[in-house]
Amino acid sequence: MTLETIAAVATAPGEGAVALVRISGPDALAVLESLLPQGTPTPAVRVATRLSLLDPVSGSPLDTAVVTRFAAPASYTGEDVVELSVHGGWITPPLVLEACLRAGCREAEAGEFTRRAYLNGKLDLVQAEAVADVIGARNRALHAAALSQVERGLSRRIGDLRERLVGVEALLVHHLDFPEEDDPPVPLSRIVAEAAGLESDMEILLRTAPEGELLRDGAVAVLAGAPNAGKSSLYNALVGEERAIVTEEPGTTRDALEARVQLGGFPFRLVDTAGLREAEGKVEEMGIEVSRRYLSGADVILFCEDVGEPTPEGARAFLKDLDGTPVVRVSTKVDLGADSSPEGDAAGGWSCAVGVSVVSGEGLDVLRARMAELVFGGLVGVGGSVPVLTRARHSVGVRSALAEVRSFREELEGGVPVEIAATRLHSAKTALEEVLGLVTMDDVLDVVFKEFCVGK
Repeated sequence: MTLETIAAVATAPGEGAVALVRISGPDALAVLESLLPQGTPTPAVRVATRLSLLDPVSGSPLDTAVVTRFAAPASYTGEDVVELSVHGGWITPPLVLEACLRAGCREAEAGEFTRRAYLNGKLDLVQAEAVADVIGARNRALHAAALSQVERGLSRRIGDLRERLVGVEALLVHHLDFPEEDDPPVPLSRIVAEAAGLESDMEILLRTAPEGELLRDGAVAVLAGAPNAGKSSLYNALVGEERAIVTEEPGTTRDALEARVQLGGFPFRLVDTAGLREAEGKVEEMGIEVSRRYLSGADVILFCEDVGEPTPEGARAFLKDLDGTPVVRVSTKVDLGADSSPEGDAAGGWSCAVGVSVVSGEGLDVLRARMAELVFGGLVGVGGSVPVLTRARHSVGVRSALAEVRSFREELEGGVPVEIAATRLHSAKTALEEVLGLVTMDDVLDVVFKEFCVGK
């Protein structure tokens, strides 16, 4: 079936110096020629050319554009592509797009250009998803990971695991070719060792998933502690603006406040909660219940204590039921003359301890660094150099492959016939191929590309 030629404005709407109208498909050049004055030479491939654009029906001027033409398959989509750099604003880009549609294009759907790039073999599915992450990234860490994926960092890692699976299958074939020999060319012990090595490397890759997936949504960092422990002031300091009300009156915060921030280049959802104590009213009781719910779902907790005031045991009691969540003891108001160096006090269940002052700024950079290390420790300092699983789809596929390889090894060690155990390897290989998009279904593609903006 012949694909339709599609067009879209590839830049965000609104006032701007330049907007890009992208055309892709078998009739891209014909659509361009219908917009040019009669007798205009066809622009050369990959040469930016300044040309006048006319309405294909009325012949009235549309704009003067810089036109760049790409011939298949050497284009983003793998098809003939024309890009029109026109003046930005609210009027010109939609007028030019409307003219393209009248000339025979169909308006592109969200992500359709990148979907065609995938279908035409220009990108694998991991790279295609990474394009969306590069566009949508709101923190440096996700941007770095996405760029690495666009450059096939993760694809190469998964592809290497797949090739090693193929290698184990080849060893099995050699083993089965000589079933009656006392000393076959490939002993089972070697095949088991290869499978164990694959397990180990898949486990290493899977360890990046919890942190990698948090790059997209942000880690939940909850500020907790007794009333008037300096939580709201610290929240404002980390957010960078006055978002929480700060007074001397205890119990001011009755509901949770949430803001998205970057700390050390990593994304956090910072949550200020009601002070932890025995509630003195129905409204405060509801606020404390909200605090409990956020604490139970936190990725890291900042337990704030006023260094000049002992923290009631009742406040600390709220932390008893937390299961492995890292807790930073934050000593606030150290500018008032109390000990500002609680770094060594990590006893009693604290993951670490930091003294801060929102007045002088003391300790805030240390706190930001500690938070990044506790939640994103495996990614701190490596930038985009280490392949990271940033989507649940990636994790599901690698985890499925790992389970099949582990079962294969255990079955061989347990005496299951090699021919039966070998089916596990085929399933593992299929799971990795689904991550890369070598085998996939249309409904999976629909889910992936619906996240894209129109024009990409």
